[in-house]
Amino acid sequence: MLREMKDYLMIALGMIMYGIGWTVFLLPNDITTGGVPGIASIIFFAIGFPVQYTYFAINFLLLLLSIRILGWRFSIKTIFAVFTLTFFLSVIQKLTSGLVLLHDQPFMACVIGASFCGGGIGIAFSSNGSTGGTDIIAAIINKYRDITLGRVMLICDLIIISSSYIVLRDWEKVVYGYVTLYICSFVLDQVVNSARQSVQFFIISDKYEDIAHHINIYPHRGATVINASGFYTGREVKMLFILAKKRESPIIFRLIKDIDPNAFVSQSAVIGVYGEGFDKIKVK
Repeated sequence: MLREMKDYLMIALGMIMYGIGWTVFLLPNDITTGGVPGIASIIFFAIGFPVQYTYFAINFLLLLLSIRILGWRFSIKTIFAVFTLTFFLSVIQKLTSGLVLLHDQPFMACVIGASFCGGGIGIAFSSNGSTGGTDIIAAIINKYRDITLGRVMLICDLIIISSSYIVLRDWEKVVYGYVTLYICSFVLDQVVNSARQSVQFFIISDKYEDIAHHINIYPHRGATVINASGFYTGREVKMLFILAKKRESPIIFRLIKDIDPNAFVSQSAVIGVYGEGFDKIKVK
């Protein structure tokens, strides 16, 4: 229950970040994003209709389709994210009414706004959430056709951003939209992957039992003892093999230094770790 509450709080935080990036930096500078927010932005540029209502209406229809085709399990956190973002869009717009940041520096507005949006989506994704929109379309198409989610979303976003030229009549703004899409995707990947990056340790020490015991207590990681022998000395040694999250590395190094400053330690990054305490194996 606590884990679920944390997920919902992080999704709400991500939606607030997305709302700030979209309505404070991108929208006032006529920069279009991808997905449903991009469609809402184009309608706003054309007729001035508030983005939160367009965003909610389109996602409402997509969510009905999602519940019917993909089921409640996929849709429940997306529904929460859509309602949260819709609410905070109204709040942020009222608080920043009349405020236009970086009006004469559209590129900086594009970079900062896209960073907020990408970071917000990344936090939501890391908490098993979704912002709806093209995510739902991609998931539905992926269910019936052998095409990746990323490719579907990219095609949808490119079409939406390109169509903003019909309203803005300015290719420079369209290019800023493409830049926004790239930066948003880059920041999203950094946020999601940094939360999942893992490292492995090989530790050779005479005090291997103390080190393994302390690492097992905090940061609560398992340790595997491997029998090894030094080629030069010919001495039999015990070597610890440990897998941990990258953010836990300083804790492990501190423990090793406190117990045995002369320990021999090798640390390396790993592409993926699957199993208890790490990622789940996901195979079609």
